[in-house]
Amino acid sequence: MISTIPELNGLVLSGGKSTRMGRDKGALIYHGVTQRKHLYQMLLPYCKEVYISCKSEQREHPDELPVIEDAVEGAGPATGILSAFMKKPHSAWLVLACDVPFLTPATLTCLVEGRNPEKVATAFFNPATGFPEPLITIWEPAGYLLLSEFRRKGYNCPRKVLINSDIQILHAPDAKELQNVNLASEYEEVIKLF
Repeated sequence: MISTIPELNGLVLSGGKSTRMGRDKGALIYHGVTQRKHLYQMLLPYCKEVYISCKSEQREHPDELPVIEDAVEGAGPATGILSAFMKKPHSAWLVLACDVPFLTPATLTCLVEGRNPEKVATAFFNPATGFPEPLITIWEPAGYLLLSEFRRKGYNCPRKVLINSDIQILHAPDAKELQNVNLASEYEEVIKLF
């Protein structure tokens, strides 16, 4: 049993290439501000500090939010998570992908209240994939070692780490909120809903 619960910081993953979308998914607007800023603001009540994860060439963006630049290469979304742990290895990280426009504070509250710091991570079960959702997850400091170990073995998928680790699984109040939007056609449909 751990004696103190690691502080919780927030990380919005916004460093991807957005190849399928054709433009920066973090810069899309669903809620009146860029998606990265919307999620940054959503994380603030839950976290000591919140950062935007990005590549060095993406550092300059109009939102002027605190960033953590990718410190490792070629690891997909694990790049941002590993870079955050490199900056603050003793913190836990509440990680959000920037492409989840349906996410609400109610779901984040469920995640934070269901957090189990004794586990590697606390994650929602995603019924759409049948697996834990790695990019709406609280990664505890022990996750840093496992992500690094999996990466050394050639596995850059955070979901594989969750599947093969001792994690706390939760059920989201509304599984639709876990849906990500990757394609331009999906974006056009989603903004009609907002």
